[in-house]
Amino acid sequence: MSQYDFKFKPYEEMTREDYERIGFKAGLEVHQQLDTEKKLFCRCPAGHYHKEGYQTEILRHMRPTLSELGEYDGTALMEFKTKKEIIYRIHYDTVCTYEMDDTPPFEINDQALDIAFEIGLLYGAAIVDELHIARKQYLDGSIPTGFQRTAITCVGGKIPYKGRDLNLIQMSIEEDSCREQSDIGHRRVYLTDRLGMPLIETVTEPEMKTPVEIAEVNELIRQIARSTGKVRTGIGAGREDVNISVTGGTRVEIKGVPNIKRIPLLAYNEAMRQWNLLRLREELKSRGVTEETFTSKYDTVTQVLRKTRYQPINDAIAQGKIVKCVVLKGFGGLLKWQTQTDTNFAKEIADRVRVIACLTTLPNIVHSDNSSENVAAAEWRKLKQIFEAKENDVLVVVWGNEEDTETAAKEIIIRAKEATIGIPSETRQAFWDGTNGFERILPGPERMYPDTDLPPKEITDERLDKISAQMPEKLWEREAWYQEIGVPTDCIEDLKISKLAGVFKEFVADKRISPVLAAVILIQFPKRLKKKGLDTSILTEDIFRSIFIAVSEGNLSKDGVLYFMAKIIQNGGWSGNLLPKLASDVELKEKAQAADSALKNIVLRQKDKSLHVKLGMVMTDLRGRIEGRKVHEFISKSAEVK
Repeated sequence: MSQYDFKFKPYEEMTREDYERIGFKAGLEVHQQLDTEKKLFCRCPAGHYHKEGYQTEILRHMRPTLSELGEYDGTALMEFKTKKEIIYRIHYDTVCTYEMDDTPPFEINDQALDIAFEIGLLYGAAIVDELHIARKQYLDGSIPTGFQRTAITCVGGKIPYKGRDLNLIQMSIEEDSCREQSDIGHRRVYLTDRLGMPLIETVTEPEMKTPVEIAEVNELIRQIARSTGKVRTGIGAGREDVNISVTGGTRVEIKGVPNIKRIPLLAYNEAMRQWNLLRLREELKSRGVTEETFTSKYDTVTQVLRKTRYQPINDAIAQGKIVKCVVLKGFGGLLKWQTQTDTNFAKEIADRVRVIACLTTLPNIVHSDNSSENVAAAEWRKLKQIFEAKENDVLVVVWGNEEDTETAAKEIIIRAKEATIGIPSETRQAFWDGTNGFERILPGPERMYPDTDLPPKEITDERLDKISAQMPEKLWEREAWYQEIGVPTDCIEDLKISKLAGVFKEFVADKRISPVLAAVILIQFPKRLKKKGLDTSILTEDIFRSIFIAVSEGNLSKDGVLYFMAKIIQNGGWSGNLLPKLASDVELKEKAQAADSALKNIVLRQKDKSLHVKLGMVMTDLRGRIEGRKVHEFISKSAEVK
């Protein structure tokens, strides 16, 4: 029995034991933008986004460069084959000549560097003694210079997770890339407003054993960064690459996952894909098709299909394009081999054609394993005769211009030959349905080389001591304290990563405010006000401090805080004269007597509810100026006297 006899169950039915059987393991590379005023290597403002419009465009073509060892990176060579035109759409207020590599970099942003060190210290990582800037080559055009400046800030570190420690490999600081706007044919368009913003990359060991564990650990890493209050939030501020492998395979990276909730299904489908590719390799071996025995050939077949009724090919020929056909010996029936959910091996080939040959209009291939769904049976028979194809062979047809179809035919052969080996090392793109597609060859160490524009930077003990003195508690220690002092459970998750956690500690630690009241004011009240359409961003740390001081000094009733917060927002900020005048005992008595008089003219269906009605009437008049508990006690005692 082969070790690959196991067949994947539906996502919901897979167990931890199933993942153990296939040797599933995963690691993370979590990217998090830092909340700085300036970019990392220039002094342009960070965090300025443009929803639409631009002021100029720049066109570039990327070329690979040799590494320090005189080698080309495989990813760079692959990107070069695509012959892309890269268009950058620019706003003058967010991009300068540095980003276009027309002027040298400034020294690294110290504000960003201190945040990176702070987060590294929260992991218990070892901070580097000297910071060395390197260049990481990117030829996909996402960075106009063709490389990203990056530096390792710390190594090691641990994350407590479900009774065990998960180990980190390293953390780096680097400049963010452009945002891709479109990628059609040989033209790729980027927006540059995100370019150069500081971010950190946290890399874990491959110690997650199920897809759900990946998402949970990713959430922990996100929370640890957010607990500093010094990282950006919102769509695109945090992105993750998920590295996955199974027994007998190799590392495959799912790139730029934008939402943690999507990770489990993406990881499941990638594990299934790898496992099924290994099963495909074994099937090919049983047919005698190996890396050494693999054979294929291709040729132009435009004339053979010039009268085809298959519309995509018919239209292409009418436009003067050509058609090529590739025969893969021994692959008959295997292009329908399942890889991911509702996905088969033919898509592996189509993806390569789409990305590398830039034949982006789908479908971009047809094959004889699905002969009833495309060209006519007689045309397939003619092609099989031309290529002397046997029953166990498969034909793949591709169409486009001469250069693109030549690239496509070669890529079809390359991807088919890789199937005889197993799983190619790739970076893959996450799709909305939980599946993934080819993006590029997985980069190697050849793409990294030292940056000669920037000298090493010494990191002193004094600098790290200063950071340590002001950094927050570790997330897990903060959470344990909240549980110990009785913070409401529904507040803990938000409070432990809130920028306001420091304000909470400041007023709760010295017992000026109760933990429950402080948590409710900081976490629950803003949510209630937001639901009413109020802009809670006005409520700054200083405003919350003023509110807490007013409550602790008796100048604001606890029951009046929510009402007062709404007034602050409506006023556009804090003002001392907004504080309500607290109700005196005399005023309370007068309001209670007025309520008694009003009740005489009201017929109550349930007379035992009269105290409740009276309480509501008094609180309506005095809300925000007196504690509800005090009103309740006064009315209850008045009733006893009567």
